[in-house]
Amino acid sequence: MRYTPLAVVILVVPVGLAVSSYHPIWGGLITVLAMSLSAWGLFDLTQTHSSVLRNYPISARMRFLLETFRPEIRQYFVESDQDATPFSREQRALVYRRAKGIDGLRPFGTQLDVEKIGHEWINHSMKPSHLASQDFRVTIGGDHCTRPYKASVLNISGMSYGALSPTAIEALNKGAAKGGFCHTTGEGSISRFHRAGGGDLVWQIGSGYFGCRNADGSFSEDKFAENAGSDQVKMIEVKLSQGAKPGHGGILPGAKVTEAIAEARGVQVGEDCISPSSHSAFSTPLELCSFMQRLRELSSGKPVGIKLCVGHPWEWFALAKAFAQTGLSPDFITVDGAEGGTGAAPAEFADHYGAPLREGLMLVHNTLLGLGIRDKTKIIVSGKLISAFDICRMFALGADACNMARGFMFAIGCIQAQACHSGKCPTGVTTQEPGRYRALVVDDKYIRVAQFHANTMHTLKEAIEASGLAHPRDLTPHHLIIRVNSREVRSAASQYLWLEQGDLMGDDVTHPAFAKYWSHAQAESFAFAI
Repeated sequence: MRYTPLAVVILVVPVGLAVSSYHPIWGGLITVLAMSLSAWGLFDLTQTHSSVLRNYPISARMRFLLETFRPEIRQYFVESDQDATPFSREQRALVYRRAKGIDGLRPFGTQLDVEKIGHEWINHSMKPSHLASQDFRVTIGGDHCTRPYKASVLNISGMSYGALSPTAIEALNKGAAKGGFCHTTGEGSISRFHRAGGGDLVWQIGSGYFGCRNADGSFSEDKFAENAGSDQVKMIEVKLSQGAKPGHGGILPGAKVTEAIAEARGVQVGEDCISPSSHSAFSTPLELCSFMQRLRELSSGKPVGIKLCVGHPWEWFALAKAFAQTGLSPDFITVDGAEGGTGAAPAEFADHYGAPLREGLMLVHNTLLGLGIRDKTKIIVSGKLISAFDICRMFALGADACNMARGFMFAIGCIQAQACHSGKCPTGVTTQEPGRYRALVVDDKYIRVAQFHANTMHTLKEAIEASGLAHPRDLTPHHLIIRVNSREVRSAASQYLWLEQGDLMGDDVTHPAFAKYWSHAQAESFAFAI
């Protein structure tokens, strides 16, 4: 059905020729019009810049025509309930411009309501700095890591092969290789398409232990060591939970488990691929610390971290106490906010489970600072981040690096058709149907991935210069300003309560976020201690 318009206009050509023998003028017009549309459709089918046009020749032109008139029909295509997607058209347009290397300036000033409660901005300096490079880096690797990784402050968040198409995975990874940043695999493990791209990888290990599992689904040290030994793998991330569906497992139906997916995950073709809701390799905070240390040893000293969406505070406190007690802190913690997205989450989980990114980040940052171990662990954040300002905001609240998923999906052509679960993705990003994902041309899209990263980093550099700083890590809560009501604005430093180094090492814990639950957390168990 995708090619019906093209087939119709091609079939109309001989009809027009037949009509012209009786009515030359009308027959000639029909023939010329049909031949013109046929040529246009064949061009759409063979060009490499737009996967939508490759999948929907001729008919997709209507979408672009409507976007041309978008300002005039804004009330129908931007403000309607039908367009209530996670990101606005303006945000997608920002990514597209950066991915295509188009100037991002726009006329008529801001489209934001600066008087709105909750509006945020970064304060600038009267003495801007001048930086030679936009290649901001952070070194990840603590005391027990012998092969630290110097990562970009902006990287690709975890999206599994299986959820994304093979061409999407390869384009993302090849773009990461070109741009000098890293690509998190998602819990679907390392596929042949990750390896084809050649970019740096953060191998995410979930509860299904895909890529390092025994036949019964338990963790396999031998298979882990084999995959972790790849030079392409720079860090290991143990996924405890994700923002879109914290505490929830998952299943990839056997019908979707292709040969390539089975190869990457270490399962059988055609069999259900199950991610349990919890890990079997550890069950207490102390056991998790031992597990992370074992992964460091098996990977020859590469950085090992965890990914979580903050839930019960006493469980996070228990983890933090185990880090301090054993001295085996993770090299990094990826804090995922409840804003994070996936096509595999129940609506209730996506909307109402898990802590939002801001609250999760500040709790993790304050806890590590209060225990005096903040310098041992880098904090990476993810969850509905899209712009250089989002990066600045997260750094001001305590982050060391940011991961983005949707922004990079936009860069390779995602139009938020919200058909991820159906296998009918019009741009070939989230489908395993060859006829659809072949429309996504890797050699075109990986350039856009690298350009989106480079242009976002350039804007970040300009923002850091405007604040008179040398690196995003120099941003503090004093730089982030928030409108709290119609008459007051406050800095994040005064709007929130912050711990000082070592505040949690004594018996007198007064911070309201900690006073209620800190004493009920214990390193030996995730349970609420009475």
